[in-house]
Amino acid sequence: MEQRIGSSSQPLEGAGFDPAYIPGLTSPVSGEAESAPEKAEVTTEKAVEERTEERTEEPAEEPVEDEAPDGPVFEASDRRARIVADHQGVRLALDDQSCEFRWDEIGAIETETPRFGRRYTITVHTPDRRWYPIEIEAKSRSSFEEWDEQIDAVLDAYFEDETPQAEEEESEETP
Repeated sequence: MEQRIGSSSQPLEGAGFDPAYIPGLTSPVSGEAESAPEKAEVTTEKAVEERTEERTEEPAEEPVEDEAPDGPVFEASDRRARIVADHQGVRLALDDQSCEFRWDEIGAIETETPRFGRRYTITVHTPDRRWYPIEIEAKSRSSFEEWDEQIDAVLDAYFEDETPQAEEEESEETP
């Protein structure tokens, strides 16, 4: 009878052993891992060479800056949150998270001023019934009226509220 020295069980693979393991995205660690760093170094060197060749062959293009038309802009921020509404659309940011909406992606914008406190809430509603609220803490409650006027000016200038009823009225007027 033969006896083997050491364990005869295979090493564990998957999420039970490696919390970073995601099936389909990463391959399980196996015995071939020792040779993988050499292959990775070769691949990395080739990739770096290809990138440097591409840079030397083609001159870098200048970034095209989008010139803002003369129009109203609403911008409000505090220590954590920020909202900007201009000709491009609405951009929301909270800590390290951000999202951007073009005007054609917006169904409605709702503002809310609290009865007490200094948190001004703006909610962006999309046509697919999702909403994205953000709260901005104002330095004083007197900012609320100014912010309401600014956001109204931006919405009047850029937001096209097309309801089915308004479209029907326009089509009836045109022969």
